[in-house]
Amino acid sequence: MLDRIRGEVRSVGDHAATVIVGDLDYEILVPTGDAARLRLSLGQNVEFILIHYLESQANGAVFRPRLVGFTSETDRAFFELLTSVKGIGYRKALRALAMPIATVARAVAEKDVDTLRALPEIGKKTAETIVLDLSEKVEKILPELTARVGDHGSPDEEGSSAETGDAARDAITVLVQLGESRMVAAELVERARRADPTITEGDSLVAAALLLKEMVV
Repeated sequence: MLDRIRGEVRSVGDHAATVIVGDLDYEILVPTGDAARLRLSLGQNVEFILIHYLESQANGAVFRPRLVGFTSETDRAFFELLTSVKGIGYRKALRALAMPIATVARAVAEKDVDTLRALPEIGKKTAETIVLDLSEKVEKILPELTARVGDHGSPDEEGSSAETGDAARDAITVLVQLGESRMVAAELVERARRADPTITEGDSLVAAALLLKEMVV
């Protein structure tokens, strides 16, 4: 059973990357939200933490081995939690993770159903089921997920965390009212929080998110 692989990233599509290891080329399925970041690593060596599974084809008559790759064990752990929810298989989960995994995990922990509904293929009922099944489990790995992307706030300060979560939801709502899709709004707010973890007010998060958008444009 393959656990991890390290090789040169040859190409990256919307849902998979091709990695060269010696004389072999491996197709590795990746979350949609990771694809753009991986394109920045073309020609470089990247280590993937793997899930190795058999995908059913031809109504179960044929099974094809597949590799799913993540850039951290915590990302893999969240994916395994997500696919434990009834009705969410590997392929659906990979398509649904169009936002950074840390953003999705935070939405689950904060019971932010609206942000989850903005993910591809995740309707209201599924979003509510994800929150019901996973919110407490995700809280255990959320500090490590957010720490990886630069959120160095204090996870032990529960009151502060709750206030920041409310501020983020308010900021997302305002950005949606200004014309952003909920998915884009959630990602902008997450990036603003990572850039400055001291921001705890909704208005300040909106201003920081809009500034980030202007910088990208």
